[in-house]
Amino acid sequence: MDSNLEGQNSEAERAKALKDFDDTKAGVKGLVDAGITTLPPIFVIPDDHEFKVPTVDLQNTNKSIVGEIREACKSWGFFKVINHGIPQDVMDEMIEGVRRFYEQEQEEKVQFYSRDNTRKVRYTSNFDLYRSKFASWRDTLMCHMAPNPPEHDQYPSVFCWNGRDILKDYSEQLNKLGDTLFRLISQALGLVPNHLIDMECAKGNVFYCHYYPTCPEPAKTLGHAKHTDPDFLTILLQDQKIGGLQVLHQNQWIDIPPEKGTLVINVGDLLQLISNDKFRSVEHRVLANPTPSPRISVGYFFTTNFEKSDKKYGPIKELLTPESPALYRETTIADYIESFANAALGGAALAKLRLPAMEAKQKD
Repeated sequence: MDSNLEGQNSEAERAKALKDFDDTKAGVKGLVDAGITTLPPIFVIPDDHEFKVPTVDLQNTNKSIVGEIREACKSWGFFKVINHGIPQDVMDEMIEGVRRFYEQEQEEKVQFYSRDNTRKVRYTSNFDLYRSKFASWRDTLMCHMAPNPPEHDQYPSVFCWNGRDILKDYSEQLNKLGDTLFRLISQALGLVPNHLIDMECAKGNVFYCHYYPTCPEPAKTLGHAKHTDPDFLTILLQDQKIGGLQVLHQNQWIDIPPEKGTLVINVGDLLQLISNDKFRSVEHRVLANPTPSPRISVGYFFTTNFEKSDKKYGPIKELLTPESPALYRETTIADYIESFANAALGGAALAKLRLPAMEAKQKD
């Protein structure tokens, strides 16, 4: 059918639907009283009025992929990746491993419960419990993977399943993907492909395994309060069925619905710092889970926050010009993480490192 004719038919159908609704003189309540179970099309917001997080196909060999990532990191701070090479069964097993951990007997998992930030494997509820204005409806298992990971037997045994080490298998897959992403992001910044890897941005890895049980009053709380991530880059495996993740874009909270086989990538505070604001670490949040089933997600942070290194990170010198001077002071990752924790999730930690305008010019 000719597209113009199809559009005319659609407009005519909508006009008729509007008149039919108006002629009932019963309003929206009349629809409810009639027992409707689906929303009539005249009430549905058209897709062209909705923002959608960009999707990058990693099998696209066209050079446009670097431009796509540049635009996503600059405008959104978030993007999704498809055809990333990680088998679906590996991702499914990771989600199931997290489910097994949380749904085992309390006496089995309580040995991992701790608020000691130096422990490389620990489970807790709300790391900022005593500092935040309200507690979020979720629990978190943190597993440090690199560098200098704990001994194998210090990880929860539920992740060893059917002869496979699920944490190790999935971590190895994500490290390969991380290398690919850091090379593409380096090029998106106008740098040589290995620049961010040589800076050791991909050296450290930590799993954050979140469990969002059913919330009795989901409208009154959040699953995860708004925050940015205190790392270089995050790779997120969402629950494959239950949504809830939202990103703040142009002052609107935009849903990132789950899609099977798709991973969500977001820029962390440290990448914003070293890119000198060329790429953005954006606030995001998770709604409380209203469904009968638990929502599970697995974030993989690229950061070395457990290593007490003197290595400092600041704006990359190759990105600085007289017109674009350094905007931030240098910091160690450990110092940044401490500042972030004290700031209770917000962007205040990054703001504290920001140079005053005059000082930035003088520093350059």
